[in-house]
Amino acid sequence: MKLTIERAVLLTALSHVQSVVERRNTIPILSNVLLEAEGEKLALTATDLDIAVVEKLAAKVSKPGATTVAAHTFYDIVRKLPDGSEVELTYSASDQRLELRAGRSSFKLSCLPKEDFPVMAPGELPNSFPLPADQLRRLVDKTRFAISTEETRYYLNGIYLHAAASAGVPMLRAVATDGHRLARVETPLPTGASGMPGVIVPRKTVNELQKLLDGSGAEVRIELSDTKIRFTFGDLVLVSKLIDGSFPEYERVIPRENDKVMEVDSKAFSAAVDRVATISTEKSRAVKLTLKPEGLELSATSPDQGSATEQLTIAYSAAPIEVGYNSRYLLDIAGQIEGENARFLLADALAPTIVRDPADDGVLYVLMPMRV
Repeated sequence: MKLTIERAVLLTALSHVQSVVERRNTIPILSNVLLEAEGEKLALTATDLDIAVVEKLAAKVSKPGATTVAAHTFYDIVRKLPDGSEVELTYSASDQRLELRAGRSSFKLSCLPKEDFPVMAPGELPNSFPLPADQLRRLVDKTRFAISTEETRYYLNGIYLHAAASAGVPMLRAVATDGHRLARVETPLPTGASGMPGVIVPRKTVNELQKLLDGSGAEVRIELSDTKIRFTFGDLVLVSKLIDGSFPEYERVIPRENDKVMEVDSKAFSAAVDRVATISTEKSRAVKLTLKPEGLELSATSPDQGSATEQLTIAYSAAPIEVGYNSRYLLDIAGQIEGENARFLLADALAPTIVRDPADDGVLYVLMPMRV
């Protein structure tokens, strides 16, 4: 195999694929990236057996071939090469080494046979539909913070993607919850998605997808079955296994009778919660909200540190109420509000609270209160 490729093109693709590779691997081949040169393309593939990322790049291929090389080492070398340099890659089957040349730099890297590299076959993917990248980015960005990290409840370790109806309108809905908070975001159902099964996309796949979406402005093709999902962005493909489990009936925890409505400036609210929570030393960093028609008081107390209070102007006309929250959860949700105000719908001090973004009807958050 022999080819030349621009350093910037190679570096971008390596940054996409190498993050899938685990730093510690008991199977040596899984530490490697597969390089396949053919025609005028170089294809890079990385996998951890649950996720595979494949990206094809334009390259000047003078001799086709394939090999595998340590992903993180290869990425670090290319990252440290001078800007604008041309990278020449030559693989010799006789000594099983990949020679990398760029300017005055030269490296010889140990390789493992391409035949040992596992192929992750997606199998039949009967459901297929396009989705604009910005819509998929919104579904992912606004829900992933609520994904559970508790491994015993593995079915909560991802985003539940499914078709649903909202006021009779078909929607593609993404839901994540860790039992303390819930994020539900929806967008109009794309053509071809009506028959899709409800699937749980794993946390690691969600994180990789978010990185790939950051650099994408085009349309994404989504194909899925009950067990696998594939996202295609032009020359970049992400294939992943899905979580084999049943997502809970989340609609049951979304309250319908919350009649106390508070509107508050979202940025001022976030800043105030952050300041007041500084005094709170326990793990939950609890903050108490006292709502009255004349205003909102945020407070926190600590036996060791003392106490803190802050007043905010709000729009609120219901009976006074006191309710406590984990400040980190409050900040996570407030950070997703893109409109000027956040709207809180409450019932009492123990009932789940709904948080809405008046600027985006497709977004809903549920937050469990705590005793303070």
